[in-house]
Amino acid sequence: MPPLLEVDRLVIDARTESGATTPIVKDVSFGIDRGEVVALIGESGSGKTTIALSALGYTKPGLEFTSGEVRLEGRDVITMPPGEIRDLRGQRVAYLAQSAAATFNPALTIGEQVTESPLLHGQMNREEAERRAEELYRALELPDPDRLGRRYPHQVSGGQLQRLMAAMALCGKPDLLILDEPTTALDVTTQIEVLKAFKAVIRQEGAAALYVTHDLSVVAQIADRIVVLYAGDVLEHGNADQVINRPSHEYTRRLMAAVRPPPAAGQGDDALEEHLRDHPALAVRDVSAGYGRLMDGSVAVTVLRDVTISVQRGHTMGIIGESGCGKSTLARVMSGLLPASEGAILLDGQQLQPDLRRRDRDQLRRVQFVFQMADVALNPRQRFGGILGRPLGFYFGWRGRERRQRVAELLEMVELPTEFADRYPEELSGGQKQRVNLARALAASPEVLLCDEVISALDTIVGANVIELLKRLRQRSGVSFVFISHDLSTVASFADEIVVLYAGRVVEQGPTDRVLSPPYHPYTRLLIASVPELRIGWLEETMESRVAQAGIDRVVRMTEIGCSFFDRCPLAIEGVCNRETPPVRHLSGGHAIECHRSEAEFIEGIQAA
Repeated sequence: MPPLLEVDRLVIDARTESGATTPIVKDVSFGIDRGEVVALIGESGSGKTTIALSALGYTKPGLEFTSGEVRLEGRDVITMPPGEIRDLRGQRVAYLAQSAAATFNPALTIGEQVTESPLLHGQMNREEAERRAEELYRALELPDPDRLGRRYPHQVSGGQLQRLMAAMALCGKPDLLILDEPTTALDVTTQIEVLKAFKAVIRQEGAAALYVTHDLSVVAQIADRIVVLYAGDVLEHGNADQVINRPSHEYTRRLMAAVRPPPAAGQGDDALEEHLRDHPALAVRDVSAGYGRLMDGSVAVTVLRDVTISVQRGHTMGIIGESGCGKSTLARVMSGLLPASEGAILLDGQQLQPDLRRRDRDQLRRVQFVFQMADVALNPRQRFGGILGRPLGFYFGWRGRERRQRVAELLEMVELPTEFADRYPEELSGGQKQRVNLARALAASPEVLLCDEVISALDTIVGANVIELLKRLRQRSGVSFVFISHDLSTVASFADEIVVLYAGRVVEQGPTDRVLSPPYHPYTRLLIASVPELRIGWLEETMESRVAQAGIDRVVRMTEIGCSFFDRCPLAIEGVCNRETPPVRHLSGGHAIECHRSEAEFIEGIQAA
């Protein structure tokens, strides 16, 4: 029986402004059988998404099919007439993008959008489509499946929206799913619940899937076969066990080496003490903050409650937690973008005004923000020389030759060629743009850099290179980092200290080695247990654990009374944890945990899990 999809000697070229062509997909061949998941892995620019989109008979602007075929049950989709291609897209081949939030229309109900494709193609009437959608909600383990279709996208969590995107793709019963980085932007607990749901429903539906990702730990949980790509070439192709456990190509081994080990004690950095001062570089004292204002002037929605942390000069403070725990809000409060409603922010021992508009220029210079998405943060109409030169003019008044020389130094600092000063953002890769994004923050010669998910959208190798760059910058200049991430493995490898946020409260903090060694707060234990390992069968094994069964597939809820983690905690005490605010337990070595349980009970809970 022939494969469902056959990619046969596919060549795709990019056409330059001069009219010349450059091959970006080079003689690629592989097949996908029904019920099978094939993963395309490789760095950014390796051609993963370009090859995956060819299954829809589509190429991005500026690209063209040069030779080869992409056959769906024997029919070449590249040469199909427009009418047949239109019927194929969404009906026989469905595409799941990386961002569910960008996929859904906020003005339409979930049900309207999930059932749109089968209604549009005339595959089902409305009653049949709604029944099919409800079946998928149940299969994907979504809450309240009877009424879920009447909600709007903003009324569900990010992980639920990601699964609803799968329901939208599956509603028309397609033969093939194209999954393009569908879990990259998700936190660890949400990621494994989505992976579990995807894997179950693909098998249940008998569909085939082409999974595009740079995350090998995810690939190990879901793929039957793996195609390793580099610069448009297939370097290795085999079953998942062979490629992961016995890779034959040096590049595959390099990808494996770039995968960070599961978070554990002994991975964190020890920053040089030579930069220390009498006061912390940045301190947060009893800070509460939120969004919106009531008639009496109080905060309508409180997101942070009584947060106290200190970042030493030349050190890295890792802030971890799921989406909705308050990580980015804390960074916004530190920078003054969101004024705190209570508490104080101190820079080198001096209290800052809560609102950045009331801070002086030197205070603004000393605390800089590095945003998550360089594509959004960098002006596409400005060359990098202008982007980097603006803070030099604003903070130091530099002009002309002095400014150009400093721009060149900044590019060298982030290990980019000086000639990049004349380029536009669209001319660089994602990793290169993130380096420019970092260089712009460094142009102010800051004392503290607030890094909000700065490597979450980068592939494994590029992300590892950016982390190594940050380490070198810290050693050289003594700059302090507040590193916000849902990737606990990255934080574990880079941070001197870790703060664990849950529902706007600090539930655990201390040196990296202490936080990643027992005893842990039950929530920290859940985060550590949820980090995928580069091991086939890890997902099924983890989902059977007591920790995962208690805590996975739950949303973060902020409560006024008791411990917010109560309904997810395997160690919860009924009548205590849900009624009383947990005390802070100060353990040895600067390690603190906010919990009703004792240190001995934490250890017992870990052994029982």
